[in-house]
Amino acid sequence: MSAKRTAEPSPESVARANRQRLAQEEGAQALADLEKQAVEIRKNMQRLRTLREAKLAEEIGRTSPPQPVKKKRGKRIAR
Repeated sequence: MSAKRTAEPSPESVARANRQRLAQEEGAQALADLEKQAVEIRKNMQRLRTLREAKLAEEIGRTSPPQPVKKKRGKRIAR
């Protein structure tokens, strides 16, 4: 009493296979979009890091070396 399989798949199995195929394609597209965004973010981070480092180097070059601090002499109290 085994059921024989027909050569044609049922409409439900065709619809299920179609949904799985669409989900797989959408998933692959979503991963590609995420990778593209990640690359763009890394490029922007590198650009901002370069600007920040250039600004810091400019600030360091603009400041003069610190002047030596003179010690204050305390008042002498006569005994």
